[in-house]
Amino acid sequence: LKYRLLTFTITMFNTTKQDRRRQALFHTMGLSCLGGAIFLQILVFTDILTHGYFMAVESNQAILAFEILLTAFSSIYFVYIYQRFIRSMR
Repeated sequence: LKYRLLTFTITMFNTTKQDRRRQALFHTMGLSCLGGAIFLQILVFTDILTHGYFMAVESNQAILAFEILLTAFSSIYFVYIYQRFIRSMR
């Protein structure tokens, strides 16, 4: 019984460690996407202020699809962080 309990504890510890790594990876990716989005917005607004307009053209479909995927992920992550923040205030 002790051996099984010890095995269960070790298994639970490994699962928790994997969950923490997965959570750290999720937050790292989310925060880097949000940071990149803020940086790109600064570049766009700077270009608008200097030239009066902004034109972006992307002809590579793979890059365009990847940018859309990153935008969707960062939007979902922003909503997740916002909800977590609001719930922590209760």
